[in-house]
Amino acid sequence: MNTPDNSLLSIETGLANGADIIEDDIRVTRDGTLVLSHDDAVRLADGSMGRLSQMTISELNEGLSIPIVKLEEALHLVRNTGKTMNLDLKADECIEPVSELVKKLGMLGRVFLSGCEADRARKAKYSNPGVRKLLNVNASLFLTSSYAEAVLQTLQDAEGAGCFGINVPYRLVEPYLLEKAAESGFQIYIWTVNEEKDMRLYAGMGVHSITTRNVADLVRVKKEMLAEGS
Repeated sequence: MNTPDNSLLSIETGLANGADIIEDDIRVTRDGTLVLSHDDAVRLADGSMGRLSQMTISELNEGLSIPIVKLEEALHLVRNTGKTMNLDLKADECIEPVSELVKKLGMLGRVFLSGCEADRARKAKYSNPGVRKLLNVNASLFLTSSYAEAVLQTLQDAEGAGCFGINVPYRLVEPYLLEKAAESGFQIYIWTVNEEKDMRLYAGMGVHSITTRNVADLVRVKKEMLAEGS
């Protein structure tokens, strides 16, 4: 999609193109406002750099040429469509305020967390076990251990943190992971798949969800695969 990341326009476009799940990056300002941003470092309108975590929401918006999107705005937008939102947490400081906001809006069943490797996932579990979350795989495990050992450790981490599924860079997905995850009751979510051939490959392998920038292409591929299988 040719839209700015972490923007209301991006959310609206994704929904219009048929997305079931909207993923955005979450950070928190110095005064506790949850916002959509991948990086803590932000370029201000005067060309200088600021740290989102060290600024209040007022200071941030005064310094930016375009106001940053608050998570609450995004959640209201998604809630009105009946779709689900994937909140990719970029800092531990987001855990508690995200849990409180999701509960306040009555969206526990319509939101889940990602961006959580084992430590952050455990912190999220203790903060609010009612908020669903994915375990982000530790990619270095798959470089330093055998594939089977890395899968076993990942499943143990997911179980220990009370996760419902595992969030995996798509190139790490092999049938063995899908098989063992299914045996343990975990769903497999993959990111970020933008090529049609890869969408077909991994959808055919049985992953539960695919994150993509090309939503319309993925929706079309899924419809074509359903028609081919009917």
